Amino acid sequence: MSAGKLQQQASQHMCSLKGSLLTLAILTLISFAYLPINSLQSSSSSSSSISSPLLSSSVVKQPQEGTVIETETETNKEGKLFEDEISDLYYLPQIFKLNYEAMERDFKVFIYPDGDPNTFYQTPRKLTGKYASEGYFFQNIRESRFRTEDADQAHLFFIPISCHKMRGKGTSYENMTIIVQNYVESLIAKYPYWNRTLGADHFFVTCHDVGVRATEGVPFLVKNAIRVVCSPSYDVGFIPHKDVALPQVLQPFALPAGGNDVENRTTLGFWAGHRNSKIRVVLARVWENDTELDISNNRISRATGHLVYQKRFYRTKFCICPGGSQVNSARIADSIHYGCVPVILSNYYDLPFNDILDWRKFSVILKEQDVYSLKQVLKNMSDDEFVSLHKNLVEVQKHFQWNSPPIKYDAFHMVMYDLWLRHHVIKY
Repeated sequence: MSAGKLQQQASQHMCSLKGSLLTLAILTLISFAYLPINSLQSSSSSSSSISSPLLSSSVVKQPQEGTVIETETETNKEGKLFEDEISDLYYLPQIFKLNYEAMERDFKVFIYPDGDPNTFYQTPRKLTGKYASEGYFFQNIRESRFRTEDADQAHLFFIPISCHKMRGKGTSYENMTIIVQNYVESLIAKYPYWNRTLGADHFFVTCHDVGVRATEGVPFLVKNAIRVVCSPSYDVGFIPHKDVALPQVLQPFALPAGGNDVENRTTLGFWAGHRNSKIRVVLARVWENDTELDISNNRISRATGHLVYQKRFYRTKFCICPGGSQVNSARIADSIHYGCVPVILSNYYDLPFNDILDWRKFSVILKEQDVYSLKQVLKNMSDDEFVSLHKNLVEVQKHFQWNSPPIKYDAFHMVMYDLWLRHHVIKY
């Protein structure tokens, strides 16, 4: 046989082998995508650890002498109960559970120690008011198991500079930008960690509107680091696959959480607030005098009675949440807390945890142009649809509550989970 024919046959065999390997790879991916997670659990008693966060809770641990072994049946039962409880609210609930457990066990964050806590660094300004989320995060990260003193063990690095504290001290936007830039540049010069990824494994947290403006003047920070912000708008450079939407929560809440009280909710829709955005002006102009929608073109005065504003949430089915000076509003978290189904009326808004929670199962999401048909949209909701939204809303309340110290599945842990997901795409 000629050398040419031998080469041709060898080439054909090689193509056939490549085709077979490609087919096998595709079948393997399909099996991982569609087989139940429980079927992925190893039956080998020699497995002691699995590094993949996806399969973290399927680890079979070697029993110590005299210990009781937790059976796979018990673990599977727990996972099944979790899936049944939240399957309507979470994307891939069982995957969420496994990843969450891996996060709790493995995730480590290094906090840069530089900066005077009495100025703009390290500690929160306060844990109250509409920017409380920023303060709680600064405090929670130090109270949590995620903090590590060993930078070499860290998955992410926290830049602890607070624009809220700057605002509280009357710092101008221009000086804020200079302070942020100088601080970050000092960290880059002092430590080796930023330069490994050009900051891709670093993050900062800001809830105040000024945080967006203060950091806009530091393009290398905005472009490279993870921004955890309360103003996650696509039209101000928010990058959904990189950045994290921080829920804006006004705490402490004035009244207890509402829920499981649909029979008391007789008002169709409610909104009261400042007209500090175009959509709020239109909302007030179109619906202010409507007899079924309770729409006020200004905040409710305290002179009208004690906690009148908050009590209206209790008796309303749908609470309208238009964007203010930014797309976000603390009114969304208020609505969730008081059991009033939020109606998101804002464009370009990357909602908090929307890669984890299916917001359409516990809220109504509209474009700003839908304001003119708002009443009809809400009236078209059947009683069963409203009851389902309300029931699901009660289930997610725990995710929009900050605690000190933090507790499982609260707002802090959900933000950390989003950061945990982000860190997996960083390689160095």
